[in-house]
Amino acid sequence: MFKKFLLRFGSLVFLLLIPKLTQAVCPACTVAVGAGVGLCRYLTIDDLISGTWIGGLITSLIIWTINWLDKKKIRFLFRKIIISSLFYSIVIIPLYWLGIMGHPENKFFGLDKLLFGIITGSIVFLVSFFFHNFLVKKNQGKSFFPFQKVLIPILFLVILSLIFSKIC
Repeated sequence: MFKKFLLRFGSLVFLLLIPKLTQAVCPACTVAVGAGVGLCRYLTIDDLISGTWIGGLITSLIIWTINWLDKKKIRFLFRKIIISSLFYSIVIIPLYWLGIMGHPENKFFGLDKLLFGIITGSIVFLVSFFFHNFLVKKNQGKSFFPFQKVLIPILFLVILSLIFSKIC
Protein backbone atom coordinates (compact mmCIF):
# COMPACT_ATOMS: atom_id res chain seq x y z
CA MET A 1 0.00 0.00 0.00
CA PHE A 2 2.74 2.45 0.99
CA LYS A 3 4.75 1.50 -2.11
CA LYS A 4 1.75 2.29 -4.32
CA PHE A 5 1.41 5.67 -2.61
CA LEU A 6 5.11 6.44 -3.13
CA LEU A 7 4.90 5.36 -6.76
CA ARG A 8 1.88 7.59 -7.40
CA PHE A 9 3.36 10.52 -5.49
CA GLY A 10 6.68 10.09 -7.32
CA SER A 11 4.84 10.04 -10.65
CA LEU A 12 3.03 13.25 -9.75
CA VAL A 13 6.29 14.97 -8.77
CA PHE A 14 7.89 13.73 -11.99
CA LEU A 15 5.01 15.17 -14.05
CA LEU A 16 5.25 18.49 -12.23
CA LEU A 17 8.94 18.79 -13.06
CA ILE A 18 8.51 18.32 -16.81
CA PRO A 19 7.57 21.73 -18.24
CA LYS A 20 6.56 20.36 -21.65
CA LEU A 21 3.68 18.47 -20.07
CA THR A 22 2.10 21.56 -18.50
CA GLN A 23 -0.44 22.26 -21.24
CA ALA A 24 -4.01 23.69 -21.17
CA VAL A 25 -5.19 21.63 -18.25
CA CYS A 26 -2.07 19.67 -17.71
CA PRO A 27 -1.69 15.96 -16.99
CA ALA A 28 -0.17 16.77 -13.58
CA CYS A 29 -3.32 18.65 -12.60
CA THR A 30 -5.50 15.82 -13.85
CA VAL A 31 -3.41 13.25 -11.95
CA ALA A 32 -3.58 15.38 -8.79
CA VAL A 33 -7.37 15.68 -9.03
CA GLY A 34 -7.62 11.93 -9.73
CA ALA A 35 -5.49 11.23 -6.67
CA GLY A 36 -7.87 13.42 -4.66
CA VAL A 37 -10.84 11.33 -5.83
CA GLY A 38 -9.10 8.08 -4.92
CA LEU A 39 -8.07 9.40 -1.52
CA CYS A 40 -11.61 10.60 -0.74
CA ARG A 41 -13.17 7.24 -1.58
CA TYR A 42 -10.43 5.32 0.28
CA LEU A 43 -10.86 7.41 3.44
CA THR A 44 -14.68 7.16 3.22
CA ILE A 45 -15.01 10.93 3.10
CA ASP A 46 -18.51 12.35 2.68
CA ASP A 47 -19.97 12.04 -0.82
CA LEU A 48 -20.29 15.82 -1.08
CA ILE A 49 -16.52 16.18 -0.88
CA SER A 50 -15.82 13.13 -3.07
CA GLY A 51 -18.19 14.53 -5.67
CA THR A 52 -16.29 17.82 -5.64
CA TRP A 53 -13.11 16.05 -6.73
CA ILE A 54 -14.94 13.85 -9.23
CA GLY A 55 -16.47 16.96 -10.80
CA GLY A 56 -13.04 18.60 -10.97
CA LEU A 57 -11.57 15.51 -12.59
CA ILE A 58 -14.35 15.29 -15.18
CA THR A 59 -14.02 18.97 -16.07
CA SER A 60 -10.25 18.63 -16.34
CA LEU A 61 -10.61 15.68 -18.69
CA ILE A 62 -13.19 17.51 -20.82
CA ILE A 63 -10.95 20.57 -21.22
CA TRP A 64 -7.95 18.36 -21.91
CA THR A 65 -9.84 16.36 -24.56
CA ILE A 66 -11.21 19.46 -26.31
CA ASN A 67 -7.72 21.02 -26.40
CA TRP A 68 -6.28 17.77 -27.78
CA LEU A 69 -8.93 17.71 -30.52
CA ASP A 70 -8.13 21.37 -31.31
CA LYS A 71 -4.42 20.55 -31.68
CA LYS A 72 -5.28 17.68 -34.04
CA LYS A 73 -7.69 19.99 -35.92
CA ILE A 74 -10.56 17.55 -35.29
CA ARG A 75 -13.77 19.54 -35.38
CA PHE A 76 -17.39 18.48 -35.53
CA LEU A 77 -20.76 19.98 -34.76
CA PHE A 78 -21.60 20.30 -31.03
CA ARG A 79 -18.29 18.67 -30.06
CA LYS A 80 -18.07 20.43 -26.68
CA ILE A 81 -21.60 19.38 -25.75
CA ILE A 82 -21.06 15.82 -27.01
CA ILE A 83 -17.71 15.41 -25.23
CA SER A 84 -19.06 16.88 -21.99
CA SER A 85 -22.15 14.68 -22.11
CA LEU A 86 -20.05 11.58 -22.76
CA PHE A 87 -17.67 12.21 -19.86
CA TYR A 88 -20.46 12.97 -17.38
CA SER A 89 -22.45 9.93 -18.59
CA ILE A 90 -19.43 7.64 -18.32
CA VAL A 91 -19.07 8.64 -14.66
CA ILE A 92 -22.59 9.30 -13.39
CA ILE A 93 -24.52 6.41 -14.99
CA PRO A 94 -22.30 3.66 -13.49
CA LEU A 95 -22.39 5.38 -10.08
CA TYR A 96 -26.18 5.29 -10.23
CA TRP A 97 -26.35 1.70 -11.51
CA LEU A 98 -23.95 0.48 -8.83
CA GLY A 99 -26.08 2.08 -6.11
CA ILE A 100 -23.36 4.52 -5.06
CA MET A 101 -25.61 7.41 -6.12
CA GLY A 102 -29.34 7.73 -5.56
CA HIS A 103 -29.96 6.89 -1.88
CA PRO A 104 -32.97 8.84 -0.57
CA GLU A 105 -31.23 9.75 2.72
CA ASN A 106 -28.05 10.95 1.00
CA LYS A 107 -29.36 14.36 -0.11
CA PHE A 108 -28.06 17.92 0.01
CA PHE A 109 -30.35 20.75 -1.13
CA GLY A 110 -32.66 18.12 -2.61
CA LEU A 111 -29.97 16.51 -4.80
CA ASP A 112 -27.89 13.43 -4.22
CA LYS A 113 -24.75 14.51 -2.33
CA LEU A 114 -22.42 12.95 -4.88
CA LEU A 115 -24.25 14.60 -7.78
CA PHE A 116 -24.31 17.97 -5.98
CA GLY A 117 -20.57 17.64 -5.34
CA ILE A 118 -19.91 16.75 -8.99
CA ILE A 119 -21.85 19.80 -10.17
CA THR A 120 -20.19 22.24 -7.76
CA GLY A 121 -16.75 20.71 -8.25
CA SER A 122 -17.12 21.05 -12.01
CA ILE A 123 -18.17 24.67 -11.72
CA VAL A 124 -15.37 25.55 -9.29
CA PHE A 125 -12.76 23.80 -11.45
CA LEU A 126 -13.99 25.68 -14.52
CA VAL A 127 -13.89 28.98 -12.61
CA SER A 128 -10.33 28.21 -11.49
CA PHE A 129 -9.35 27.47 -15.11
CA PHE A 130 -10.71 30.86 -16.23
CA PHE A 131 -9.11 32.55 -13.22
CA HIS A 132 -5.71 31.11 -14.17
CA ASN A 133 -6.17 32.33 -17.77
CA PHE A 134 -7.16 35.78 -16.46
CA LEU A 135 -4.01 35.94 -14.31
CA VAL A 136 -1.80 34.88 -17.21
CA LYS A 137 -3.35 37.50 -19.48
CA LYS A 138 -2.93 40.14 -16.75
CA ASN A 139 0.78 39.23 -16.44
CA GLN A 140 1.56 39.50 -20.19
CA GLY A 141 1.22 35.79 -20.95
CA LYS A 142 3.22 34.48 -17.98
CA SER A 143 2.21 32.80 -14.76
CA PHE A 144 2.73 34.73 -11.55
CA PHE A 145 4.36 31.74 -9.83
CA PRO A 146 5.68 28.29 -10.81
CA PHE A 147 3.03 25.62 -11.38
CA GLN A 148 0.24 28.19 -11.13
CA LYS A 149 -1.76 26.20 -13.67
CA VAL A 150 -1.70 23.18 -11.36
CA LEU A 151 -1.98 24.87 -8.00
CA ILE A 152 -4.92 27.20 -8.64
CA PRO A 153 -7.45 24.45 -9.55
CA ILE A 154 -6.24 22.26 -6.71
CA LEU A 155 -6.45 25.18 -4.27
CA PHE A 156 -9.99 26.03 -5.40
CA LEU A 157 -11.09 22.39 -4.95
CA VAL A 158 -9.43 22.18 -1.53
CA ILE A 159 -11.22 25.36 -0.41
CA LEU A 160 -14.57 23.99 -1.62
CA SER A 161 -13.84 20.70 0.14
CA LEU A 162 -13.08 22.54 3.39
CA ILE A 163 -16.33 24.49 3.10
CA PHE A 164 -18.28 21.28 2.53
CA SER A 165 -16.50 19.56 5.43
CA LYS A 166 -17.76 22.31 7.77
CA ILE A 167 -21.30 21.96 6.39
CA CYS A 168 -21.47 18.16 6.62
